[in-house]
Amino acid sequence: MTIRIGILTVSDRASRGAMEDRGGPAIAAALAPLEHEVVGRLVVPDDQARIADVLALWSDVEGMDVIFTTGGTGLGPRDVTPETTLAVADRQVPGIAEALRAAGATKLPQSMLSRGVAVQRGKTLILNLPGSPSGAREGVELVLPVLEHAILMMDGGRH
Repeated sequence: MTIRIGILTVSDRASRGAMEDRGGPAIAAALAPLEHEVVGRLVVPDDQARIADVLALWSDVEGMDVIFTTGGTGLGPRDVTPETTLAVADRQVPGIAEALRAAGATKLPQSMLSRGVAVQRGKTLILNLPGSPSGAREGVELVLPVLEHAILMMDGGRH
């Protein structure tokens, strides 16, 4: 099964070119064990309208199976990725976000400050990951074992 994936980096500085996007490449590298195709990769500022537009386009028009976001999940005043993701969601998948925070907190206590969410929009799973390369990579590694099953379930598959 080939999984169609989008990687969306949310960062004011990276979108302006003032900083290198390191979260997006970390996600791409962590996906190596999967049979996948990265069909969308973009860097946008911390802007709710831009984030929502990309998530909707990639889910509804491009038909991506999974969208990983990286960045914008903290407590900063411009961190709006979780709110925007929830605004475009059909329903939440809280177990993934809970597992990401729990696993992260065993290595870095600040992980419990992440507000990242996991949601379903149509037949697309959208996962918010931290902006740090290590947090993004570890998040992908944690969810890899359930991605194919999640995609099959969203497509009407049986347990």
